[in-house]
Amino acid sequence: MSTETPDPPGARASERPDGPSRRARGRATMKDVARLAGVGIKTVSRVVNREPGVSTAMSARVDAAVRELGYRPDAGASALRRADGRSSAIGVVVDDVANPFSGAVLRAVEEVAIGHGTVVLAGSADEDGPREREVAQAFTDRRVDGLIVAPTGQADDHLADELRRGLPVVLVDRDAPGLPVDQVLSTNELGAAAAVTHLTDAGHRRVAYLGDLSTISTARRRFDGYRQALIDVGLGVDDRLVVADLHGEASAEGAAVHLLQLPPEQRPTALFCAQNRITVGAVRALRSLGLAHDVAMVGFDDFPLADLLSPGVTVVAQDPGLIGTEAARALFARIDGSRRPPRTVWVPTTLVRRGSGEIRPPQGR
Repeated sequence: MSTETPDPPGARASERPDGPSRRARGRATMKDVARLAGVGIKTVSRVVNREPGVSTAMSARVDAAVRELGYRPDAGASALRRADGRSSAIGVVVDDVANPFSGAVLRAVEEVAIGHGTVVLAGSADEDGPREREVAQAFTDRRVDGLIVAPTGQADDHLADELRRGLPVVLVDRDAPGLPVDQVLSTNELGAAAAVTHLTDAGHRRVAYLGDLSTISTARRRFDGYRQALIDVGLGVDDRLVVADLHGEASAEGAAVHLLQLPPEQRPTALFCAQNRITVGAVRALRSLGLAHDVAMVGFDDFPLADLLSPGVTVVAQDPGLIGTEAARALFARIDGSRRPPRTVWVPTTLVRRGSGEIRPPQGR
């Protein structure tokens, strides 16, 4: 048993030999705080972790010592000491944190996490299955309390492994059939159908489809909506007007240029772009060919400055803020022990008319 006598409550670090030198050597420890405040380490732990049972005066002394020493708790060590084993961190894996949609989802998750005293670790899968696995593994190695994942649709068995180990997992934006987890998804098929119907109502009969990777569930659902909308008005799908498996603005621009340079009788009078970066690529193609005011276009997903272009870009807007909020709420409910059956939350989409989707086809087309 230690016979060390604690310092007087009023003593300061500068009055003790180990005060300044300890701070000079490195990061302040809980023991340093206890010495400066004149209390035991257990008292410091209770104050730092905001546990009950410490007087107001004692808490004030500890808080003052924490501020003076610049003490910061070791989150990893704290997690190992906690009876429930939680780390107060969650991991989020999205397609690309630089994508405006993913960024808005992450911000919403963060807002909910802050209310739970939890930090958010985020990473990009870049539509690559092995990378998705690596990023998720990096987070679980750091003992996150749960994962929110936008699955690539490529070998999601690693998520099943995490579920078997008891880690809460929530899927966002995309589904993964066979995984018994909560999911938060947009009404992709309905939104795509609304976009194409909007174009056919304006008189368009040659509506092209520019889509993302077919391995992605959202891309498949949006194509289903495109196809059904054409069937509903008695039009079949012209395979020459369908370009799938695009990824990024450059490939979308090239595909749009190709479609817009087809012979007049085959050329589309309208474009449906099934993802925001694909829409940006199509906008560049239309502008480079001088057709921005002649060919109609509706994009799925909004993007910055879409309303400031000429014409403004008509889009099917998702609600990434609500998607992120619902996903985070579902995850924290699971972390707190909820055992209700998994459910899917459908977040509605909205058609936002800005001009590009309201361009009518040329006479006779």
